[in-house]
Amino acid sequence: MQDRPVGWARNPLTEFDQLLSEMSGLIESTVGGAAPAVVWTPLADVTESDDAFHVEIELPGVKSKDIDVEANGQELVVTGEIKEKERKGVLRRSTRRTGAFEYRLRLPGEVDTEKINAQMSDGVLTITVPKAEVAKPRHVEISETSESTGSSG
Repeated sequence: MQDRPVGWARNPLTEFDQLLSEMSGLIESTVGGAAPAVVWTPLADVTESDDAFHVEIELPGVKSKDIDVEANGQELVVTGEIKEKERKGVLRRSTRRTGAFEYRLRLPGEVDTEKINAQMSDGVLTITVPKAEVAKPRHVEISETSESTGSSG
């Protein structure tokens, strides 16, 4: 039987957490004081229908008053903050994201920014961005003409 390599039974996630902690400490010592707040991007799905773009962003535990949705031309920007909970006892492990977040999306084609709708339900922010009338696909009917090609000879 071969010997197991050194560290074979280690948990890679624990090692990764330790590496992140060491890097954070290095940044704090370099910058001085606490590390600057890091803005993160939430998970999202974007779908397109004939008349609109639909964006679903996962924001569990976030109140709608802590979210800001802005549209500027073809760009949609969602910003906000997930506030850290006040806890009793010692926090042994934390993998949930907190702090400022930002989601940016550049939409193809022209959109109608005046009719954008945003709803929050079950921790998912759903934003509907209607396409501008000019950008909507239009079916063009083809009419048939009867051409009479007379050949006189």
